[in-house]
Amino acid sequence: MNVFRYFKDIVVCELEQMAGAGELPSGLDTARVAVEPPRERGHGDLSTNAAMVLAKAAGRKPRDLAEALAARLAEVADVTEVEVAGPGFINLRLDPAVWYARLAEILKEGTAYGASDMGAGEAVNVEYVSANPTGPLTVGHARGAVVGDALAGLLAKVGYKVTKEYYINDAGGQVDTLARSAYLRYREALGEDIGEIPEGLYPGDYLKDTGKALAARDGDKWLGKDEGEWLPVVRQFAIDSMMDLVRADLDFLGVHQDVFSSERKLVEAGGVEEVLKFLEARSLTYTGVLEPPKGKTPEDWEPRPQLLFKATEFGDDVDRALKKSDGSWTYFAGDMAYHLDKFRRGFATMIDVWGADHGGYVKRMTSGVKALTEGQGELDVKLCQLVNLKRGGELVKMSKRSGTFVTLREVIEEVGKDVVRFIMLTRKNDATLDFDLVEVMEQSRDNPVFYVQYCHARCCSVLRHAAAEMPGVSLDPVSLAGADLNRLTDSGELDLIKLLAEWPRLLESAADAHEPHRVAFYLYDLAGAFHGLWTKGKDNAELRFLLPDDPAMTAARLALVQATAFVIASGLEIFGVTPVEEMR
Repeated sequence: MNVFRYFKDIVVCELEQMAGAGELPSGLDTARVAVEPPRERGHGDLSTNAAMVLAKAAGRKPRDLAEALAARLAEVADVTEVEVAGPGFINLRLDPAVWYARLAEILKEGTAYGASDMGAGEAVNVEYVSANPTGPLTVGHARGAVVGDALAGLLAKVGYKVTKEYYINDAGGQVDTLARSAYLRYREALGEDIGEIPEGLYPGDYLKDTGKALAARDGDKWLGKDEGEWLPVVRQFAIDSMMDLVRADLDFLGVHQDVFSSERKLVEAGGVEEVLKFLEARSLTYTGVLEPPKGKTPEDWEPRPQLLFKATEFGDDVDRALKKSDGSWTYFAGDMAYHLDKFRRGFATMIDVWGADHGGYVKRMTSGVKALTEGQGELDVKLCQLVNLKRGGELVKMSKRSGTFVTLREVIEEVGKDVVRFIMLTRKNDATLDFDLVEVMEQSRDNPVFYVQYCHARCCSVLRHAAAEMPGVSLDPVSLAGADLNRLTDSGELDLIKLLAEWPRLLESAADAHEPHRVAFYLYDLAGAFHGLWTKGKDNAELRFLLPDDPAMTAARLALVQATAFVIASGLEIFGVTPVEEMR
């Protein structure tokens, strides 16, 4: 049960009763009413802002409204104390039985605790990575991959039907450059001395394998042919080769997407023409000349008449070009076609995870989605800031293996998939992240992935010792749920139980905000609370988890240990991280 949602419903019910009694106007909008943990735990168990957000509409002073509502809440079952604080916040204390019941719930539900039906099966499309198919993934791509994957897992946990998608950008000029680069390696594979790689082509050694594979398949069939003959064939071969590389890298990271959509196929199927037809039917296009933008000039700006989309009618700063003066479509036109396609596939809610360098593209894309879905679709773009790869505090600029960029695979091989995934979520996506290859392997509180994993390992260690030293105590989670949990009265024990009970609320709030990093922050705090309780037991023998002379107390404390392990494992599962049972 989500305690906070349960008591919010009670608060709203009391407000409705006040309206029915003539104490408040009827029809008050309670959407902004919240019940949350107080900022200071000493202030109580729950806090509501109801009086603060409704006072103006109710025509009453916040403090007066809070006093009236508090008097009603004081009569609610399980509420033991009510206090009006500051300008009108209401703090509540609950009977400890409420928290013991939550602990028993966790033990009965296991890692499923916290899952909810908030999403009600609504279809959500999360598109992430979508790197150009021109080479292996870099450590920079890892952040978007992990953020997107964790967000998809978080949304699924609270009841959304999530589709994880990769958009293959295989229709732009970069894939023609890829084809020319691969063709050069093909000639090399057939024995030709190609010399230095010409400027403008991709120099990576990874294309040598592509050239060899093409030569093995086609022999010298394309040697000496005009570019018009070999380009389409080599382009598709190279794209397929690069996507095999990308899929292998993603698999190594533990990322498995459901759908891979091709830009080229969408364009060839008339997707862009569909967009134009849709917009023209609603008088949302015109031919005009855009003013030159300030700062860096974007690729789709030209000082001549172009076909434009009335983006400013949907919240953008300027209207946007759909077609260039040479008659070719802009990238934006293709992206509009892709989002219209997603909407027509049943996704009214779309989430795109992009690199920070695409920040200037967000407004035009959200305006396009508003127009194409006639307000029925919603696009949320999550921008991932840069990752500074370091080693012992020093920036790592080049790969020792290739002498160029550092690949994602190299980083995973050095520190492991789970470390990469967790660390990428220890900062909000729009904040720059330092990833230090030395620090992420340190065994200290300053290393969040170690600190959280150590918590789970400690829980498992306690349970193993209990099985060996006190075989008479049943460690079955359902049996532990039936222990005398009322004996958990130490402040550290109660604080840990209350923190565990926040898990369902945390999941829903993080999913609603599309912010999976909140889960990482919570897991770190939960680990800290458990480690703190462990330390108290070292200092005070009466607070130890295993008390051979008191099996009933031991069972109650083991219930708390097992519940902590379940919630830690549940959070790591969302991240695609395997909880460890022993630290190495």
